[in-house]
Amino acid sequence: MDDANEQQEINKYKKFKKVDGATYRKVNQFLRKRTYITAREWALARLCTDFRTSGGAEMTFIGKHLPELVPFMEGTYTPQAVNQARNSFKRKVRKASATFFYGAMCGFFTTDELDDLLFEASEVSRFLLEVEGTTLDIDEEIDIEDRITKVMRSVGEAAKTVLKARNDERNLPENAPDAVSDIPDGPHKDDSPEVETAVQNTVPNSSVSQQVIDDAKPAEPEHQDFQVMDEHNTEKSFQ
Repeated sequence: MDDANEQQEINKYKKFKKVDGATYRKVNQFLRKRTYITAREWALARLCTDFRTSGGAEMTFIGKHLPELVPFMEGTYTPQAVNQARNSFKRKVRKASATFFYGAMCGFFTTDELDDLLFEASEVSRFLLEVEGTTLDIDEEIDIEDRITKVMRSVGEAAKTVLKARNDERNLPENAPDAVSDIPDGPHKDDSPEVETAVQNTVPNSSVSQQVIDDAKPAEPEHQDFQVMDEHNTEKSFQ
């Protein structure tokens, strides 16, 4: 872009005229009360959007003519400084978006409160666009708002469903009946005499069964050695 074309672009640019005469400090205070961005980030994000080309934004042109393009900017910027402000704007928008969506998904806000938040945010955004001199087609503006509202309502409803399912799981009774307890331990009174006799015949004599148990019982030292070995193996696995 030669000097003649650059001057023509500067003369055609009519943004930020409503804040002509305001200092950088005043504009910065105005933004900080309503958003997370600074006056520098606001101005350069707007310029990078308006002077975007197929190869990217005109960083050199924007930085060189910054005071002429934006009244409250007091000095020129290098292309690197322009790009830094542009990236800072993107990071803050991403963080603000993540914060907003977390508030919607964690169930902290009700659906009506989310609607109020969206309305307030849209009002601030409209005001900033009006101040900088950017106009949107009414149909485009309505379409954007409708899509955002639809997404946020679906997020709120999904979060409500997930939180309800979690609360239901927490509120389950701790002493729920075990399926194994339904299995009978032995013959019932209403069992047939043949079954009861068969069961009694399978029960060994108490003295004989006690002898069998004593013979089958393992020696005590072997049991202790197994416990010691198991403890060593367990401790080793955590080292």
